[in-house]
Amino acid sequence: MEIDSVRVESSLWIGNKRYRAFLSGWYFRWTEIDKRNREKKTISVPVSEVIGVKEGRVEIQTQKKVEDTDLDFTLFYVKRNSSVNGHGLSWSLGRTQFCCPSRGVRDQWITQLRTALKTHSPSRPHRLLVFINPFGGKKRGKQIFHSLVAPLFELAGISSHVVVTERANQARDYILKKDLTGFDGVICVGGDGMFSELLHGVIGRTQQEAGVSEHDPTVKLQPCDLHIGIIPAGSTDCVCFATVGINDPVTSTLHIIIGDSQPLDVCSVHYQNTLVRYSVSMVGYGFYGDVLAESERHRWMGPLRYDYSGCMVYLCNRSYPGLVQYLPADSHISSPRDKTRCLSGCRVCSESKERLFPHFDSSSSLYSTNVSQYSSELEGEWVTIEGRFKCVSLTCMSSSCPRSPKGLSPSAHLADGTADLIIVRETNPLGFLTYLHRHTNKQDQFDLPFVEVHRVKAVRFSLPPGEEEEEEYEEEDDREIQTSAQREVEDPEKLSSSNIAGRSQQHLAGWKEKGSETSRLKRQGFVCGPCCAKPRSVSVWNCDGEILPHTEISCRVHGQLVRLFARGIEDSTMP
Repeated sequence: MEIDSVRVESSLWIGNKRYRAFLSGWYFRWTEIDKRNREKKTISVPVSEVIGVKEGRVEIQTQKKVEDTDLDFTLFYVKRNSSVNGHGLSWSLGRTQFCCPSRGVRDQWITQLRTALKTHSPSRPHRLLVFINPFGGKKRGKQIFHSLVAPLFELAGISSHVVVTERANQARDYILKKDLTGFDGVICVGGDGMFSELLHGVIGRTQQEAGVSEHDPTVKLQPCDLHIGIIPAGSTDCVCFATVGINDPVTSTLHIIIGDSQPLDVCSVHYQNTLVRYSVSMVGYGFYGDVLAESERHRWMGPLRYDYSGCMVYLCNRSYPGLVQYLPADSHISSPRDKTRCLSGCRVCSESKERLFPHFDSSSSLYSTNVSQYSSELEGEWVTIEGRFKCVSLTCMSSSCPRSPKGLSPSAHLADGTADLIIVRETNPLGFLTYLHRHTNKQDQFDLPFVEVHRVKAVRFSLPPGEEEEEEYEEEDDREIQTSAQREVEDPEKLSSSNIAGRSQQHLAGWKEKGSETSRLKRQGFVCGPCCAKPRSVSVWNCDGEILPHTEISCRVHGQLVRLFARGIEDSTMP
């Protein structure tokens, strides 16, 4: 018998109140009945958002039966809470204990609810591979998982294999090399850095198995079947915020449990014919690159280093020459200035699947079949912009965060196969401060004469003639900064503030003893701040929080390349 035709209805009690409960199709509803047999308030829960059904009266976290009777069962489900500060809706675990008139009725309810759950939620994960970064953010990754996430997984019947990472790129290497048979997804408990490791591992493994070269900038990459989940526990959780609308471990865990699936565009960054990195959030040159480079010099300051570095770089008022080329996307589909938001169930993203995969057979899974490696996405007329820029940014999503609820590009979409190119030309300090400040309020940050934004499919950046030699010199300095920081991350014992501060002093002493006079003057910026250093003619690229080793790069958007355990930001204005 099909579940859609199954109708289960009976009187149930919650405490001393009688309810008429009804299960049919996609919903389980219960309506309060007063003493005069009149209907009052109705509560409706989608079957797809039921977390579990247990016999007896069961507590939420401990799952200990308070009272084991033959008449009771407990329903666990997703409960939405009111929006905070206009951000996305947070989810919590709802619990309702029902008392049935007989044991036979109770068993019938439990059986039918579990059958409906399997029928309407076939894509729920059963076994997950979990990576925990114990050093990210406030170093609460293990505590968050064991106290908040693991009990919910157990309640939902999900088993997990947990790996606590001890070095940088351990999660990426594990995904690339280990046998992942039987896993329905990979989960990171950490920040954007840990998510990036999983992203590179999942994409890299998929391309290896499909025989696709990641280093070919013209090839169409194979979409990834293995889902990625994010439990926010880092210093920055931009990807989680932009895809869920809130940084809350419980909300993210519930999205994973019910098997939500959100496709996500990914930008590949190449230097000539070599893949450098993948990005989903931001690839930024100029101001954002300088802030990251400066912050790496002050890791001992903790998260405060970003505010400090941002102020110092702003006071320098730098701009850089460059040549930007981009391949425009179809302006008839969407625009970065159309004032829309990419929310859960976004029409633009939904309709983009057919355009991105024109030869896809709807009867099979896009993420389990090989797609054609031929790509026509790079065909079209390129546009060139040359000048001096305060910053050049490319983002595949809004890149919203708690400090900037709208993000870099408020109307960017998660899965339409495009990115937004934001170019801020050279301007006075007050004008640039206005641009930065508008990221924190409701004013349009693009409505400024020195700012332009374009929806694109690909971007190339190069330096004007005569800048290449200095570029190489500057990059060598930044690579030393990045390598130093990476060594500290890879060694857990050196992550404490005292050790990092000590190593910083050692680096400073070493720099004073070696190199030419020009090199010494250059590195004075480490002590006095960037404003005291020699003005630079080239910046560095900030790629999702990592400094790229090259200045002249090409970027290309791969539509719906990966899938997250998410559903996009829910509209908080909807009832």
